[in-house]
Amino acid sequence: MTVHSSVRVDRLVTSGTFSLDGGTWEVDNNVWLVGDDSEVYVIDAAHDADAILTAVGDRRLLGIICTHGHDDHIDAAPEVAERAGAPILLHPDDDELWRMRHPDLRPDAALADGEVLNVGTAELHVLHTPGHSPGAVCLYAPELDTVFSGDTLFQGGPGATGRSFSSFPTIIESIRERLLALPPETVVRTGHGDSTTIGDEAPHLDEWIARGH
Repeated sequence: MTVHSSVRVDRLVTSGTFSLDGGTWEVDNNVWLVGDDSEVYVIDAAHDADAILTAVGDRRLLGIICTHGHDDHIDAAPEVAERAGAPILLHPDDDELWRMRHPDLRPDAALADGEVLNVGTAELHVLHTPGHSPGAVCLYAPELDTVFSGDTLFQGGPGATGRSFSSFPTIIESIRERLLALPPETVVRTGHGDSTTIGDEAPHLDEWIARGH
């Protein structure tokens, strides 16, 4: 029988650029590591493979989960995957975005809505939450009272929808139907910036709809 230590969440902040629609911006990304002392998932391998692999340490990397296909969230994924011998997981609706950054490499497996990924004693439930991008997903970990929201939901509102492959009505529907249905105490661990909670964000849905972003 395998004895697991307690599952924990670690945050690593990496810096690089985001490019789309002919523009490039400096960004800081949250890389989340979910696991115990023996195994771990990386959520969004952004910018710095060395730093990510250092955070993984001697644990077995079960996979690199991509919350979506924007280049700032996937740029380091191939190097991390190759060096750790781990698969890259991406929702197929973001394959076109993936190919913009990595035209000669495919993700190893497709994430599907309702899929459950296990790490230690915790489960990561895949929620397809399109809007910021067609294949955006969030990962809900009920044992940890946490949802990893990628760029779907932030402290203060939805992720950006002003660029190609995005839709404001779609992201609002995803947030309303998939995320705000989670328990209010659920911690929202975002792709950039500070964490928040479902309870703190839920009362502001109508404000976001009124302002249109």
